[in-house]
Amino acid sequence: MPTVTFVLPDGSERRIDVVAGTSVMLAAVEHDLPGIVGECGGCASCATCHVYVDPAWAARLEPADEVEDDLLGFAAAPRRAGSRLACQIEMDASLDGLRVEIPPEA
Repeated sequence: MPTVTFVLPDGSERRIDVVAGTSVMLAAVEHDLPGIVGECGGCASCATCHVYVDPAWAARLEPADEVEDDLLGFAAAPRRAGSRLACQIEMDASLDGLRVEIPPEA
């Protein structure tokens, strides 16, 4: 089972086992991690699951599509390199060890 490490807004870390095929957003919501709301349920329409993907992992992800790219402009926290919507990152074995930072609430 792949794991993802969340760096929380307070700097602490939570490592979570995630069933392959599950989005990073759903894993965060299921584990009550602060800062990930997932208001839209994962259909890329709200930007409440904005994360910063660790630079070592960013290139391993498929690029954001046009919808995700547009939504990131509306995220509460500033956009920066590695900004992604966690609902659009589906975990699989190739992402085992993924690290993402949950931005502080803006």
